[in-house]
Amino acid sequence: MPASLDDVIGLLDLERLEVGLFRGSQPAGSSLKRVFGGQVAAQALMAAQLTVPEDRFVHSLHLYFILGGDPSIPIIYDVENVRDGRSFTTRRVAARQHGEIIFYMTASFQVEEDGWDHQDRMPDVPAPDESTPLIDIIQLRGPEAVAHWTKEWSSFDMRYIGDNRPQDDPQRELVPAVQRLWFRANGTLPESRIIHNAAFAYISDLSLLGASLVPHGQFIGSDRVQPASLDHTIWFHRPVQADQWLLYDQTSPSASGARGLSTARVFSEDGTLVASVAQEGLIRRINP
Repeated sequence: MPASLDDVIGLLDLERLEVGLFRGSQPAGSSLKRVFGGQVAAQALMAAQLTVPEDRFVHSLHLYFILGGDPSIPIIYDVENVRDGRSFTTRRVAARQHGEIIFYMTASFQVEEDGWDHQDRMPDVPAPDESTPLIDIIQLRGPEAVAHWTKEWSSFDMRYIGDNRPQDDPQRELVPAVQRLWFRANGTLPESRIIHNAAFAYISDLSLLGASLVPHGQFIGSDRVQPASLDHTIWFHRPVQADQWLLYDQTSPSASGARGLSTARVFSEDGTLVASVAQEGLIRRINP
């Protein structure tokens, strides 16, 4: 993941090779051994959206991460036209490298319609300015961790609110895993709903799986954990502004079989529920 937001926007500018066939670039100089899953999700969403009528926007997407991506070569996105209905459009995207499928996405798009409206209430949490910049927490791991974070993840601003470890939350037994943070693009995105949706998909993969480690006193970057995203789902309820503060209210209802399941509600700063996210991932225990 590039440090510059302009570089992230550049990754979303896909090269059209043929009808329904696109090529996505890689960030220059990344030290990651595998392609960041959020990058593949965002590029796949852009590829699908480019084949959809302009009056339809994504309302749900379902992703499967099959193989780790190679960050040294581009990714080819093959978009299958599954259905074009009067209100809904469905696309399936296969991402390929080295002649193999590394990722699948199914996405559904809808024309905007009026209807009944209700939502969950946003939890009472500290404001972004009252929360801890994530880089301050990274500093506790030493200068190398700070340098790595600055190089790979500075394109988004993240503020950590906290979790419900037993010393902080007497209600921990009722909800075993909660983790909350604010995030937004570190800069201004173009005024394009398509770009904002893709940028949101990009960052939604970064911290969610970590919620499943909260009850076990571990964090996602520990040398005691082998993490990997397995599948990922986003439901877009209302328009997302990815360069404005968004609350990532994460919980983990279960961990078993070396897998963790995390779910999240995403609220804008004014309390609007804009999206829901779910992810299952590998959290294999390692004894260094």
